[in-house]
Amino acid sequence: MKRTVFLVMLLTTFFGYAHAFQKELNNPVSPFPVRGFHLDLRIQAIPMPALKKLALQLVKGGINTLVMEWEATYPYQNEPLIPNRFAYTRDEVKAFIAYCGSIKLDVIPLQQSFGHVEYILRNPKYKDLREDQKDYSQVNPIREAEAKKLFTTLYQDLISTHNSPYIHIGGDETYLLGHSEESKKKIKAVGIGRLYGDYIKMLCDVVVGLGKRPVLWADIALKYPEALKGLPKETIFIDWNYGWDINMFGDHEKLMHSGFEIWGAPSIRSHPDNYFLTQWGKHFKNISDFVPLAKELGYKGIIMTSWSTSGLYSPVFETTRDIVDLYAIRRVYPISGFNMLIAAFLESIKSGKPLNTENFIYGYAKSQYGFDENSARVFWKAISTVPFEITQGKPMNTDLSIDQMLDSTKKASAILVKLKPVKNAREFEHYRLMAAIRIQYLTYQSIESRANAPEMTAEKLKALIPELETLPAKELDKKFIELNSEIMYPSEIAQENELRNAKIKVLLDRLKRLK
Repeated sequence: MKRTVFLVMLLTTFFGYAHAFQKELNNPVSPFPVRGFHLDLRIQAIPMPALKKLALQLVKGGINTLVMEWEATYPYQNEPLIPNRFAYTRDEVKAFIAYCGSIKLDVIPLQQSFGHVEYILRNPKYKDLREDQKDYSQVNPIREAEAKKLFTTLYQDLISTHNSPYIHIGGDETYLLGHSEESKKKIKAVGIGRLYGDYIKMLCDVVVGLGKRPVLWADIALKYPEALKGLPKETIFIDWNYGWDINMFGDHEKLMHSGFEIWGAPSIRSHPDNYFLTQWGKHFKNISDFVPLAKELGYKGIIMTSWSTSGLYSPVFETTRDIVDLYAIRRVYPISGFNMLIAAFLESIKSGKPLNTENFIYGYAKSQYGFDENSARVFWKAISTVPFEITQGKPMNTDLSIDQMLDSTKKASAILVKLKPVKNAREFEHYRLMAAIRIQYLTYQSIESRANAPEMTAEKLKALIPELETLPAKELDKKFIELNSEIMYPSEIAQENELRNAKIKVLLDRLKRLK
């Protein structure tokens, strides 16, 4: 009897280990201790129920870190001029952080502290911190004392609502370095790298003094490696790479040998994506190429970025120095349409191995929409058709004309209409809407191109009016509202629809005077 019991226990233990081993094979341990997703709320603020739903979706896929670029949606208590009309309440933020804690999701607050701070510096209260009095995007690094006081206050506020061991201080794309006379003097004395590095060191020291680890984007430190000197050892750099050479910003080897912890960052929404274009192929390739490279380089973290805009703003001036408002340059389709790319990233970080893009896409189309392999192939071909941007009326990186691109997009849209998903039909509607929006955009671009032709007369311009009037803007607006009402506020959606159709309205109003 004892021998039988012992044998049963032995077999149970063996099969237990075998099951655990098989589970480990099926679910390999990720090479990245920090597996993150960056959420950009500079525009397209997300209502709390949808935000929690997205957080849970990410955790179920293996994400353990959420980098929140709250910008002006954060309810700063001691700097009440900064929050915008979509700012959450403090109770909402605390409840969200608590919810994320309950599902084991660390929320890192991202507080831009050098460049990309228009939303702060637009207020006259902070005008003395500006590097340039016409471009409000950047702090003057010479004004260290004033900046230290402001950002210490903001960091302390974030710490009061967030539990993360990290604070992301931004630090990227500081295009205005050296614009002010004060900055020019320092550059002449010690160099532009020190101008950047001394200011960043001050910020990092503040964060460390508050008991947190500073995180920042790596692009400027790559460009000016002397900026790395003197930074606290706790500093973490995020090497963001959206498909370019690893040395594009500067000597990558110097960053690798700096001794600082490094995380990597690909993207699912970035330039030149906008309302009218999503470069699906580019983003899949970015995931497939960069995640394995980050593993090979020994990066401790991987953060998927998802930019709702470029981070650049177009000011509406009231006088030569006073602005009325700031409008984001480049607006992208809401994150509701990018579940497939999110899933691709989640799959890739499980092992850090190169993602077989074709197999993943076909598998996703089969599991999510019930397509067979032929339908999956057709689907992928349709959404990745002619992924070229148009600048100043000229198609970029292609010999195709606007009309040829329009013809191909119409065919792709017809394919998407014919495909019949047997499940997740609402998610699939986003692809159809993206294609329809692109058709309207390319149709407008064709009309605009003809309107600007040298041989155009007033009489010929009149003939373009009916074409502009028949563009289905209202139908597309209605569909956009229907599909995105849960993930955006009504006034945001109204603004998105208005701005997406703005060029059509402007040209139509100009031509109507010819009647």
